[in-house]
Amino acid sequence: MSGLTVGIIGCGVIGNAHAKAAADSELVDLVAMADIREEAVNEAAEKYNVPTTYHSGDTLLEDDGIEAVVLAMPTCHRFDLCLNAFSKGKHVLTEKPVAMNADEVRKMIDARGDLVAACCSSRFRFTESAKVITDFIASGALGELRLIHCRALIQAGPPPESPRPPWRLIKAMNGGGILVNWGCYDLDYLLGITGWALKPEKVFAQTWTIPPQLAPHIPPNSDAETYLKALIRCEGGIMLSFERGEYMPTHTEEAWQIVGTKGSLTMQMKPGKGKQVIHDEATVEEGLVSKTLWEGDDDSQAMRFGPIESLATAIAKGGEPGTSLEKALVVQQITDGIYASAEQGTAVDIK
Repeated sequence: MSGLTVGIIGCGVIGNAHAKAAADSELVDLVAMADIREEAVNEAAEKYNVPTTYHSGDTLLEDDGIEAVVLAMPTCHRFDLCLNAFSKGKHVLTEKPVAMNADEVRKMIDARGDLVAACCSSRFRFTESAKVITDFIASGALGELRLIHCRALIQAGPPPESPRPPWRLIKAMNGGGILVNWGCYDLDYLLGITGWALKPEKVFAQTWTIPPQLAPHIPPNSDAETYLKALIRCEGGIMLSFERGEYMPTHTEEAWQIVGTKGSLTMQMKPGKGKQVIHDEATVEEGLVSKTLWEGDDDSQAMRFGPIESLATAIAKGGEPGTSLEKALVVQQITDGIYASAEQGTAVDIK
């Protein structure tokens, strides 16, 4: 073995996805997995040729042969395991959302010391199109930014044949609903492609739970939101307009745009065939001139390898991983602000 030795805690769908990425990566050696479900961890270990299994995360953290851990269990369990991992001298890659709230993230930062830690909300920024967009905005071609816009809605279909994980829409286990399941990707993407230069100051938001007639789509006792709308004012008067929903009583729609004083970009976040990034430039002579900045098929493999390999690279060579805890904190602060505004029915300050 020559790569970073990694253990994965959690053998559900996302834990298996991490296991596949780690098993296929030249930068990582997957040496252990853990899950409280014996059948799940044994099945995953056999599938990905993992030599050691444990039946609890804390037991895996006692393994001195593991240099870094991936936390791939429901959000409510990650904080304590993360602090324990740091106390054992292990680097950490945590699934999204990074934690239940911003105070937990601050404590994680305080406990990290010289170790490297990252959050998987960075996934969509490892695509080729995202890198092109990031470099283009950094060049100043759009001028001063004014509006960042995201409207991403998924229409309701037939009830699922197999139920989704019950924790997914339970606040006490997941920290929230669609905002933390998908919104942290959206916010990380928008903040990341604009160079993490946005400084959120105030948010006004509303959230809604699933319409009654669509309740059979989700597990009983779900109490988290499936739809949200937020307006976020950032330093310098830049506005972030953010809308995300699932099980929607409206058609699926994806609209992403960055507007500046010199022009705008229209793009999509998720990989797909024939994607385009359109640059609309405001000119004196012709008014608005449209050009294709990028066109192609984003490789979803970049998303699969990105979080774990960026962590391994940061450990080996220095620098930051895709989304550090400090950057994940910004996403979490906006998230907390959205929930607070929706609950209070008024705009709230983002700390």
